[in-house]
Amino acid sequence: MAVSKILLYYRFTPIADPEAIRVWQRDLCELLGLRGRILISKDGINGTVGGELKAVKTYWRKMRAYAPFAETDFKWSEGSELDARGLSNDFPRLVVKVRDEIVSFGAPDELRVDEGGVRGGGTHLSPEAVNELVAERADEVVFFDGRNSFEAQIGKFKDAVVPDAATTRDLVTAIDSGQYDHLKDKPIVTYCTGGVRCEVLSSLMISRGFSEVYQIDGGIVRYGERFGNSGLWEGSLYVFDAREALTFGPDAAVIGKCSGCGVPESRMVNCADPNCQSRVVQCADCSHAGAPRCERAHAA
Repeated sequence: MAVSKILLYYRFTPIADPEAIRVWQRDLCELLGLRGRILISKDGINGTVGGELKAVKTYWRKMRAYAPFAETDFKWSEGSELDARGLSNDFPRLVVKVRDEIVSFGAPDELRVDEGGVRGGGTHLSPEAVNELVAERADEVVFFDGRNSFEAQIGKFKDAVVPDAATTRDLVTAIDSGQYDHLKDKPIVTYCTGGVRCEVLSSLMISRGFSEVYQIDGGIVRYGERFGNSGLWEGSLYVFDAREALTFGPDAAVIGKCSGCGVPESRMVNCADPNCQSRVVQCADCSHAGAPRCERAHAA
């Protein structure tokens, strides 16, 4: 059976008519039989789409042919088996929406974007430059996780700061609370899956007085592609599609622990509490034995 290809991408650039881009994207993906999730705002586009290789290549070419998106960094990965119709099973449907933000930090008025991307954001570092910075200033560098905190349960950078964040908006609340003010003079390397969340997070941190903020060019995905399991990344990368998680080699560390029995595990399931949107690390045996719940649900 053929397997799908998945594209992960974003591009910050001024968009005069987001609704027109939404219609174009919807029609293009439907024509090509692609599924996934695409968010568009006045500040850019953020998407993950998957499908048959030829269709994904056509989509990539059409995106690159549109001048505002020509410099987009597309990250390719292998998905699951295609169904009998040649459709990707990695996404249940196609969702294309216009939003105030392509990453929901709840701070659309703070973001400044021009044709070159986000203004006032963190300094981009290649994966190699990240390792060089750590080698030179190991006692100072702080990795700062820009994802929802449950994602870090199965994978993160070594000794990273992981804010208690159920949503991306919680990151702003955590920073504004002052609990990380002691890091304002430290070299901080923000990181997230593909880089889009860190574009915004790093700019918000700088505007709040953090003096030396970096972001990994291409996010965890690019770092993992470059160093596999031999770098500073530990464990699996959580992804928001049917694959659930990716590893960067066959011998990836398993840093997660089953919430039920505590055995090493990277499998994640939904919290059983209908009011909770978090994910829980849990082995198959414990899932079969009882309803999985996260710490917040237990506390309630």
